[in-house]
This record gives sequence, C-alpha cells and structure tokens, in this order.
Amino acid sequence: MISTLLVANRGEIACRIFRTCAELGIRTVAVHSDADENALHARVADTAVRLPGATPAHTYLRGDLVVKAAVSAGADAVHPGYGFLSENADFARAVLDAGLLWIGPPPEAIEAMASKTRAKELMGIAPLGDVTESDLPVLVKAAAGGGGRGMRIVRRLEELSAALEGARAEATSAFGDGEVFVEPYIERGRHVEVQILADTHGTVRPLGTRDCSLQRRHQKVIEEAPAPGLPEGLEKELHAQAVRAARAVSYVGAGTVEFLVADGRAHFLEMNTRLQVEHPVTEAVFGIDLVAEQLRVAEGHPLPPDAPRARGHAVEARLYAEDPARDWAPQTGTLHRLAVPDSVRLDTGYTDGDDIGVHYDAMLAKAVAHAPTRAEALRKLAHALENATLHGPTTNRDLLVRSLRHEEFTTARMDTGFYERHLTTLTAPAPDPYAPLAAALADAHGRSRFGGWRNVPSQPGTKRYLMADEEHEVHYRHTREGLTADGVRVVHAGARLVVLDIDGVRRKFEVSRYGDQVHVNNTALTALPRFPDPKAQLAPGSLLAPMPGTVVRVADGLEAGSAVEAGQPLLWLEAMKMQHQITAPVTGTLSELRVVVGQQVDPGSLLAVVQAPF
Repeated sequence: MISTLLVANRGEIACRIFRTCAELGIRTVAVHSDADENALHARVADTAVRLPGATPAHTYLRGDLVVKAAVSAGADAVHPGYGFLSENADFARAVLDAGLLWIGPPPEAIEAMASKTRAKELMGIAPLGDVTESDLPVLVKAAAGGGGRGMRIVRRLEELSAALEGARAEATSAFGDGEVFVEPYIERGRHVEVQILADTHGTVRPLGTRDCSLQRRHQKVIEEAPAPGLPEGLEKELHAQAVRAARAVSYVGAGTVEFLVADGRAHFLEMNTRLQVEHPVTEAVFGIDLVAEQLRVAEGHPLPPDAPRARGHAVEARLYAEDPARDWAPQTGTLHRLAVPDSVRLDTGYTDGDDIGVHYDAMLAKAVAHAPTRAEALRKLAHALENATLHGPTTNRDLLVRSLRHEEFTTARMDTGFYERHLTTLTAPAPDPYAPLAAALADAHGRSRFGGWRNVPSQPGTKRYLMADEEHEVHYRHTREGLTADGVRVVHAGARLVVLDIDGVRRKFEVSRYGDQVHVNNTALTALPRFPDPKAQLAPGSLLAPMPGTVVRVADGLEAGSAVEAGQPLLWLEAMKMQHQITAPVTGTLSELRVVVGQQVDPGSLLAVVQAPF
C-alpha cells in the first residue's frame, strides 16, 4: 500500500493528484523550483522539497534531484503527472532503482511509445524521409513530449530547414530531447483519442473516445467526451487499435492513443504513456477517478471485472493567461481573483493573489461541465465561463465562450483548423461601452460632498480609460440628487457596485480596482492620467516585446546598422516554454539593438528599432 506519494510536477496537475491522495489517505510530497516557492501545489502538499533554480532544465527536468527529493522526504511512490519527465524512461528506471513505486507504465513501454518515431514504426507507419514538393504540406514534430511544443506546419519547401531548426530548439527546451521527424499534414482532420486503462493482470480496457480538435499551435484548448458524430464502426476500430497499441508494449496504467480522423478513416498519431490534461471529461462521463485507478493498478490490484458505463456528455475548456488576438502571446502578472460558478468542476494550480511567471506553461485552470446531452454540456460550460471572475492578466476566456457557442462547433463540424479559420472573428473586441462610465462613477463615489451653503452644480468630472486598446473619456456630474451622467440614469453608485438605468433596463456593474487596473464585470480597463505625458513617445519602427520572456537567439550577424528586409526574423523570445519570432516590420536599417541573448524582458520593453528608408 502506498503511504506517501511524491508528485514530480507542478501546478494544476500536482494539485489534482494531491486531491485524490487526500481522499485515499495518502500523504503527499511536492517539489518546487525557486520560482514556485509560494505556488499553490507547494502550499497544499503535506511536505515540499526545493529544487534549486527556476527554469525547467534546472528543476523539474532534473530526474536525479526529483528522486533524491522523494527519498529524503520518505516517499514510497512517485507520480509524474504530465509533461516534464512523465514520458522519460530513464526517470522511471531511476525511480524504480531507488526502491520506489512508479505510478505509470513499465520503462520499456515508455521507451517504445514515448518516441513518436518508434511508436509509428511499432504500428507499421514510417515517417517521411527526403521531403519533396509533392509531399507538402508536412508537419515537423518533436519525437518526445507533447503539448504542441516542437511542432511546425511547412507549406513551402524553402521553409523546411527553419522549421526543423525551430522545432529542435523548442523540443530541447521543453523536453530535453531535440529529436524531430516529418510526417504528412492532414488538412481538416479531427483529433480523436481513446483513453485506455490496463492492469498487471492482462486486462486492457478502452474508456470511450474524446475529441480534441480545437487547438492552437497544436495544443488542445477545448476537449470533450465522447467524440461526437463518429460512426459506430469507426469507434470500434479506434478502440481496437488503441488496445492493440497497448498490448504491443505490455502497457500498464492510464494512457491515451491519439488519432487524426479524416474522410471516415483513422490515422494513428501517437500513444501518450501518461495521464492526459483532458482526463477529467472521461472521469465525468464514466464516473471514475483515473488517478485513483492509477494508484490501485500500481499497487497490484486488478481492474473491476465490469467496465463502467458511459453517461451523458462532458466538455473541458483550458483557461490560459494569454492573448489570442496577439498571436496567443502568454501573459504574466498577479492573478488577483479567480472564481468560477460551482456548476462546473475547476482544476487549477492558482489561487487569488498568486503570480503568473514566465518559466512555465500559461494554463491557469481547466473548467469541466457534465450534462445528459452535448448541447446541455456546452451551454452549461459557456455560461459558467461567461460568469466567471477573472481579474489579472489577459486570458482566453472570451475566446472559449465564443468557441463553445460557435455554430461550427455546436453542430460538431469542427476540425483542427478551426482557429485558423475563425480566430479573427472569435477575438474581435466586444468591450462593454458602459464599463468606463461605471468605473468612473465608482471612482468618484464619496470624493465630492456639498456643504449646506452650496447651491450651484459642480463642474463635470472627467476620467480617461484604456479599453481594448482604445482611449475612452467619460464625464459625470455631482448634483443635489447625486451622480449623473448624460443619457444614463444613475440608480446607485458605490465603490464596488454601480447600477445604471439604460433606456429603461437596469444593469449592474461590479467594479474592482488593483492600482491602475480596473475590472468592470468582465471588461478590463486601465485608468489613464488626465493629461498624457508628452515624453511617452516611441521612435517609428520600434519593436516591443509582446510578452515577458528571455531572448534566446539573435539572428546571425545582426547588429546596429544591419540592413534588414520586411518579415526577416531578428530575435527569438522564449516564454512559458514556447518560442516566438520577432520580425522586421519593414525593409530598412536596424538602427538600434537593445537586447542580448540571455536577457529577460518585460512586456512592452524596447527590443530594437528598424528605420525605413526616407
């Protein structure tokens, strides 16, 4: 029996595993980097062990330090979670060699399937060798890891070399393994997967299907179970292939076999020898706890003789600290408030007041809804997200709500190109036009009082806010009857609640302030000074950091005075394990280069200046 479990991971998945351990009476051990010293997963565990450093390469990817932490903390088992070392066979062996129980498949199974190239060979599929024009489009893919890192779509042959180089660099940073391969890219396919659970007594059980077609940068955003609209024959084929893959490597524990489905055919992608981020939708539909099942299997217990029955439909949305309208740029800062209605399940690694840093994945939480039908589950989740309180950095919440209500998604006609087709409309700004007025009235509350001697109206008050990249100026006036604003009747104006009568419809606005940042219901604003600083000007052609991160590369030979062409890559930033190119906006001369490799930058930092010819 497991008495003490170390989770070799961080954030949401560590907290989720700890929750099951608490229910089973298992003591928990967390590991944390210096950047995660005050992270939620380190706080909720019974014991926490420091891994000196901040980057994944120095901390969560150091298997030797993790095993040492488990031994020193008195753990008798290790759960890898997902990502980091979860599909590292050498780490699994090190855990076993230390006399600890490994919550996962045998190292040999990980070795066979963790490399996508070897997995395809096992399933009789050969990757592309020399790529020609006739092979395009193709997908460059990291052999190790997952989460969409180390992937590049190539549509022109001259782009292949840069794609291979970029994928290798990203894969090395994220997984410590730079092996990449090339495979055909299937346009407009659906990403469908099968959850499997296998014990040490020979039982391999498929637990339905999931659809994970809504993806950005090949990383899943919305997932659901079961995959809608699959013909019965195809679903049986998917189950059969998944079981065959598991039996081929003598698999044990929870795993996922992934496919692209196109034209009624299933194309094997890979087998993930670990728990998946989207496992809660399977748990909801089958009424089981997959982490608890993993622990029981590791202890040697057989699976129950009767397979659980599926009930209803479940859908999961991943909340990211990112700006989808700005090339999915990750965001950092303080998460002041995170609250989602109790109608849905929320798995998160953050709580109010936590800092979102630059070193790790941008996912804040997963929200999961379960209902008797797919339509009800989608409606339930969209409503919950729409009414969630999210104060802090920009998130993808509005994108999620619009995606869940998009006609192509609600009718189950989506595919992996959904966001490529619809991102512009899904991210079109739709701020509340009355939010600046509500913010100004809340700010003005209690600021002006009249004595009995005064019987003339006050001068109008003025406030300026930045909302959706546009400045808004609002005016209000203190009168004997209270605060008023042109065209709108003010029913109530308090520091945290404003009620307005707009054309006979009464609306409530909840207002929260964090310095210059103001949140009015779901609309974020920045309070601006009444008179702008005339010095706050940037030279034309200034390139600003779109997100916080580290400069990991500068183009070869690039220096002040270099001639550059429009679209030419100049710098590479790495943020939250993803690499982002900074390109020249125009053809001209690089007049300034303000950064060097290894330098950390904040959002809005000046990186370089490109001057166009006069």
